[in-house]
Amino acid sequence: MNSVVVEKNPRTVSPRAVLGIVAVGVLLSSLDLFIVNIALPEIAADFAGSEISGLSWVLNAYAIVFAALLVPAGRLGDRSGSRTTFLIGLGVFVLGSALCSVAWNTGALVAFRVLQAVGAAVLTPSSLGLVLAATPPERRAMAVRLWVAFGGLGAALGPVLGGLLVEVHWRWVFLVNVPIGIVALVVGLRLLPNPAGDGGRLPDLFGALTLIGSVAAFILALVKGEDWGWVSAGVLGGFAGAVALAVAFVMSSRAHRSPVVDPALLRLPNFALMIGNALLFNIAFAGMLLSAVLWAQQVWGWSALRTGLAIAPGPLVVPIVAVLAGRLIAKLGVGSVIAAGGIVFAAGILWWAAAITLTPDYVGGLLGGMLVTGLGVGLTMPTSFAAGTAALPPQRFATGSAVLSMARQFGLAIGVAVFVAVLGSPAGPDATLEAYRHGWYVIAGAAVLAGLAGSAARMPRPVSAS
Repeated sequence: MNSVVVEKNPRTVSPRAVLGIVAVGVLLSSLDLFIVNIALPEIAADFAGSEISGLSWVLNAYAIVFAALLVPAGRLGDRSGSRTTFLIGLGVFVLGSALCSVAWNTGALVAFRVLQAVGAAVLTPSSLGLVLAATPPERRAMAVRLWVAFGGLGAALGPVLGGLLVEVHWRWVFLVNVPIGIVALVVGLRLLPNPAGDGGRLPDLFGALTLIGSVAAFILALVKGEDWGWVSAGVLGGFAGAVALAVAFVMSSRAHRSPVVDPALLRLPNFALMIGNALLFNIAFAGMLLSAVLWAQQVWGWSALRTGLAIAPGPLVVPIVAVLAGRLIAKLGVGSVIAAGGIVFAAGILWWAAAITLTPDYVGGLLGGMLVTGLGVGLTMPTSFAAGTAALPPQRFATGSAVLSMARQFGLAIGVAVFVAVLGSPAGPDATLEAYRHGWYVIAGAAVLAGLAGSAARMPRPVSAS
């Protein structure tokens, strides 16, 4: 953990240029978590005989593979070099997007979505590794906050962009990634720095496989729990398999000389705390986003495009707050800002519980809570990620960020499952409103717990790559 990362081929590159290049890949991969669900009805209509339930694998396959591969891909980036890994991941993602745009049936589309997810999982941790390697230690916290904010833009732009592109044709939901990704590839080949990987022996292959299997089984059981039944053999078997594989992963990591996740990472300042914060806060974030979409479309009867435009102001607040949060952190401390973010987010959710009615009222109901939750996200997500990565040694930038990203994906999957379970199947408008209020109380509680988990964080002195 004490080796020094050096530049293979030294070059002077502006940290802002590096952030701008990798942000394209992060934004595209984040968009694809939110943009495709808008297109599912159009895809079903185009593929004769396809059912929405079958097409759900277009979403599920991406989420499962993306979450499962994040940490092994991060370890690969640390070993082989973040630049190479990022460019390979971006290239695979662009190829998968192009193939998705010409898919001829549901099976082909799901297979190409898996390819997309592989690319997204490879590029995401390496992108932050590049940002951290190119940025002076004293400026890394701001760079990480911006990196997280770019990912958050996917939540804002996904429903809006998806609605607009579907008006042309659903294939443009995938095709739009291709020219943007190609430009980022060309520019990245010319400008991105080339920090050397740590080399050394190959990471624990058995550990990597058990981790991938554990994460995949856990996410699969969560996303299919409502369809298969929470006490069905498939769901219970998925959870049991996830636990068994997780135990095997921990045992293998302790015994292997080159574990996928070095146990020493968990002893770094803030790292374990921020894993807990990321998990809890993204449970709340996923529930918030899902509840807003379902309420606007199913209760108020709004179109997908109108719903996307209604939701966008909240996530668009995030980058602004992420930039301004630095001054607040300097005055109050990182733990206080994370705690405040959780409380503010919960206040936005409670706004909905108090103000939203069966009669559509955007300004007084949905918009107010959305802006407040956006403020909470901007305070919490970028700050917690910056705190969690601040003490990472340079040779573990990608692996550490991948672990935090995996915690976020776990939280997103759990949040959707929890909200759907709490919502249930209410009968009638009044029962629907009451069910949503119960769900919003649960979401608010998760946000407060996330703030408490992060309140003990203290910003350590960042580790220099020189």
